[in-house]
Amino acid sequence: MRKLLQRLKNEKGLTLVELLAVIVILGIIAAIAIPSIGNIITNSKVNALKADGQSVLAAANMYFVENSKETTVTMETLLEDGFLEDAGGFAAEGGTAATITKVDGGNTISGTAANGDVKVEFSSATNANISVADVKNGGENVSVTR
Repeated sequence: MRKLLQRLKNEKGLTLVELLAVIVILGIIAAIAIPSIGNIITNSKVNALKADGQSVLAAANMYFVENSKETTVTMETLLEDGFLEDAGGFAAEGGTAATITKVDGGNTISGTAANGDVKVEFSSATNANISVADVKNGGENVSVTR
């Protein structure tokens, strides 16, 4: 027993095999985590753009209540008349001003919003269901959780 304790006392550090095993395990964890983190970032940017769409639709609802004869409204009108304080992703570089159309059962929005390198195209989103037609990340179409 004494010899074993003395031998363990003299051993210092890790062997090369143990060090390689730790590096391989960390590499596997990084290979799994990095793509997942990238998808989380893209999903959060898309969700932020969808929230911008909901804000625009809410502002349009207030506009249509006050202007009941109107059937369409643009972002510029909502901003100029004070129904909307900020255009959000619709005013960002790569975004286009949205047009909101008044229809039965909820208004629809069409336009493009951008958040950094993520660009979302709204084609027929209603108040209850903000859905996006197309999502591009850096110019390439991507699939995100919607």
